[in-house]
Amino acid sequence: MNEILKNVKNKEDFIEFINVLLKDINENPDDWEDKHVFSYLESIQSWVEDMEGYYSNTKQEIPKDINWNFIATLLYVGKIYE
Repeated sequence: MNEILKNVKNKEDFIEFINVLLKDINENPDDWEDKHVFSYLESIQSWVEDMEGYYSNTKQEIPKDINWNFIATLLYVGKIYE
């Protein structure tokens, strides 16, 4: 999963990554800490609050050009889009 994540560079890669996540939760639900939307969103929130530690621990540079509005839009449209 980490290798796939590292290779997400464009829209098509992102769509494929989402497909991999969907397949993984369907086939390996016990591997997921957060199987429900509430706990999934709560984990995302916690990770974002602590993301500097993740990047420091993995010796990666923190992205400087994060489009937070776009990410928020992605999360929101998951609520309303069919």
